[in-house]
Amino acid sequence: MFLGFLQLRSPSFNFCVSVFVFISLPISFVSQTITEAAATYMHHDCLNAITTPDTTYRFNLNHLLAYLSSNATRTTGFYNATASSGTSEDTVYGMFLCRGDLPADACHDCVSGATKDLVQRCPEKQGAVGYYEECTLRYSSRYIFSSSAVDPSSFISGNKSISEATRLGELLRATFSELASGISDLGPGAKKFGTKETRFTASRTVYTLVQCTPDLTGFDCNRCLRIAMSYLPDCCGGKESASVLFPSCTVRYDVHPFYLSVNASGARPTPLVPPPPGKSRISSLTIIAIVASISVSVVLFAIGYCFLSKRAKTKYIQEENGKESGAPDNITTVDSLQFSFATIEAATEGFSANNKLGEGGFGAVYVEGVQYSNGLLKYVARVHLLMDNELL
Repeated sequence: MFLGFLQLRSPSFNFCVSVFVFISLPISFVSQTITEAAATYMHHDCLNAITTPDTTYRFNLNHLLAYLSSNATRTTGFYNATASSGTSEDTVYGMFLCRGDLPADACHDCVSGATKDLVQRCPEKQGAVGYYEECTLRYSSRYIFSSSAVDPSSFISGNKSISEATRLGELLRATFSELASGISDLGPGAKKFGTKETRFTASRTVYTLVQCTPDLTGFDCNRCLRIAMSYLPDCCGGKESASVLFPSCTVRYDVHPFYLSVNASGARPTPLVPPPPGKSRISSLTIIAIVASISVSVVLFAIGYCFLSKRAKTKYIQEENGKESGAPDNITTVDSLQFSFATIEAATEGFSANNKLGEGGFGAVYVEGVQYSNGLLKYVARVHLLMDNELL
């Protein structure tokens, strides 16, 4: 029905509508793509009691998630917050932790996507924890700050096995212990994140990563990491890649690069290897700016085209109406302004007072007659100058 309606319009109208539809499609597609690609899903757990969308708790949760998303540009990559209506039953606690090597815009993209994704995966739960490639998001009706949490735990491993599994296990224990000790020396509030590359064979390197939430003490961080390390042999022994995911800490390794290298000066990290084809690291803000610039240009062109088309059409209609009414052409010669006395006398009905409009220093002004055009009455006035009863 909608397309049939458009076909009844003029070609210029169809063009204008088509342009705006054409613009809206890529913007919608880009927005959807960014939302889907910003947070690369790994695993999630739904927690606590069931809630309904119309409760005060759910209202507070929505505000909390929006607030967390708006604060995801912080350089620390970590933030926690509380939303409450004044009662403990309606209070919700939440936090996010971005992978420590990522820049602020990548952190924001992940948190923004995760806050939308996780509530859809746990639509009726008061609590949830979501693990994504770039960040972790967690919320609960229970207090979750400054305490180590190893439950619920999640284990993810690759499908391929590696030769010399025993030697790999020994290498991982030594590397993870070194990393855990290093970040455990940091106090509460510091970014607790560490990575290390270790040569396994002449052609293969093992990449390792550990991270804790900054609100933990060094002791709690170290304890959380060592519990996670203890799970690796049973869940993922001999695999090319594995991750142990706790709400408060993460242990992960892979024989392929999966994080950005961070130098000692603290400068912006650079990729270990170029990203694979088709996986650009251009931020969503850059993509939106490009699409918006192109869209604005096309909109301005469409508006200009529609305006000029409408004005040309209006002028054409006016010209056609003029032809149909038989209106005389504009007077362009001096001879056409000259009339005989008899013609003027007949036109003014013998200079009748009923046709007299007024009188000035040079004579009187009379209505020459009336015309009808398209049912509309038009008065045609002529100025006749009379001086001593003679026509000038």
